[in-house]
Amino acid sequence: MFTGIIEEVGEIAAINHGTMSCELTVKGSIIFDDIKIGDSVAVNGVCLTAAHIFTNTFTADVMAETMRRSNLGLLKKGSKVNLERAMPANGRFGGHIVSGHIDGTGFVQLLLREGNAVWVTITADDTIIKYIVQKGSIAIDGISLTVAKVFKDAFSVSIIPHTASETTILTRRCGDKVNLECDIIGKYVEKLTIKSSGLTEDFLKKYNF
Repeated sequence: MFTGIIEEVGEIAAINHGTMSCELTVKGSIIFDDIKIGDSVAVNGVCLTAAHIFTNTFTADVMAETMRRSNLGLLKKGSKVNLERAMPANGRFGGHIVSGHIDGTGFVQLLLREGNAVWVTITADDTIIKYIVQKGSIAIDGISLTVAKVFKDAFSVSIIPHTASETTILTRRCGDKVNLECDIIGKYVEKLTIKSSGLTEDFLKKYNF
């Protein structure tokens, strides 16, 4: 489990592409204080397993399903990535529950500065938007952020200077693809209250819910 509080911005040192998968070599510094083979590391919000560890790099295998669901397939040597180790049992829970299992991707639609902050608007399809609520949490490329506005096919977050300086979020440009993970609580609530009870969206609409 992760919190979405990025520990450092790392760099892709190498990529070995397979037919549908790849092996990433990721370079960093802070995360190597106590990382071990088999540990989980969130790379742009995607939970990867450290298969080999060297002085300041680790390699991880990325399977085809992860390539389809995330933006890892777009990375190149030298690409900057957000890095976070799995949360220790005695750590502070500064963000929200992030599993590192990406729900899908969205696209940067707008960046707009307002005072010391920058509004970032992301477009996404309904399979993701339906789980996003105003003042709720969302992980964008592994960054725990608060949703400020929700639209029919998009949502906005406001980026403070600290988040801008410690993550890759403001290196993104309009049209860039980003990894999205919705708050897992909403998905559990949907399954427990609707699917398991036999309720459907049509039933709820019929009775004005």
